[in-house]
Amino acid sequence: MRPHLLVSSTLILAAALVASADADPPSGAIAEPVEVLLDDHFERTELGEWKPLIGTFTVEDGVLKGKQTRADHGAVGRFYRPMRDVVVEFKFRLDGSTGFNAVFDDQKFKGSHAGHICRVAFTPTKIRLADDKEGAMRNDIELMRKDPARKAEAAKLLVGRDASAAFKFEQNRWYAVRIELLGDRLQASVDGKPLAKLESPGIAHETKSSFHFTVNGPGVSFDDVKIATAGKAKGAEREN
Repeated sequence: MRPHLLVSSTLILAAALVASADADPPSGAIAEPVEVLLDDHFERTELGEWKPLIGTFTVEDGVLKGKQTRADHGAVGRFYRPMRDVVVEFKFRLDGSTGFNAVFDDQKFKGSHAGHICRVAFTPTKIRLADDKEGAMRNDIELMRKDPARKAEAAKLLVGRDASAAFKFEQNRWYAVRIELLGDRLQASVDGKPLAKLESPGIAHETKSSFHFTVNGPGVSFDDVKIATAGKAKGAEREN
């Protein structure tokens, strides 16, 4: 782990005000960590349990670095461990990247492209949550979207399968992320501020067999990655 500059409360507030009205922001945590599955600070030179499948992933200067090297797909660095309800926390820095995804998969599930279950996507201007299993990655919907005559039909099936909020992510600056996955709910926070939430059936898929980062562009650095099984947060109630 390398030391990172702490973001002042003033800067956090200013960034939070950029959040869009795409969806009502979450009111608080939905899940809390129970049992730690991974607590990685990258104080080494080897990748350890991280498996680079596409592109380049390396451990350098106390951080995990991902870099896209194929024009048709971002770099994929994956951690394999069976999980269901989890809290994932990490820090990231855009090193010229156009964005990245934090993705939960089930390699044995054949109903969606590559077994994708759900994700949180980050771009320099937005954060987006998606149910892949019952959304855009579902096999039949993916085929519809490629057929101009069926795009409208696919669009109807995608209603309610994602949620987003605008947020300005600057290059070369560290941000702290918390992802909470509990049952059919997914929620993401940045620098301690809950930004976006999604309730969708595919998220509740019983087994997620892996978690991975997909990096687009020149690079993203990651640090202090922690994954823990999750239980319901105290006082958390399902919002109508």
